[in-house]
Amino acid sequence: MFTYKVVEVREKMIGGKMSGEKLEKLLNEHAREGWQLKAITSVEVKGRVGPGGVDGLLVTLERSDGH
Repeated sequence: MFTYKVVEVREKMIGGKMSGEKLEKLLNEHAREGWQLKAITSVEVKGRVGPGGVDGLLVTLERSDGH
């Protein structure tokens, strides 16, 4: 059996522009608790000025119940 966790990451939550380094830090923090990356999905917010634009990410993590 697996347990899943979805973390919503928005640019303002991690202070400024999204970077690989900040995302790596987030993933490593969860990895220490036994979580493994399953998927990353871009999230678009409706109603923004201009053509769409990605506002954040949904990071899906998984770990075995027995971790």
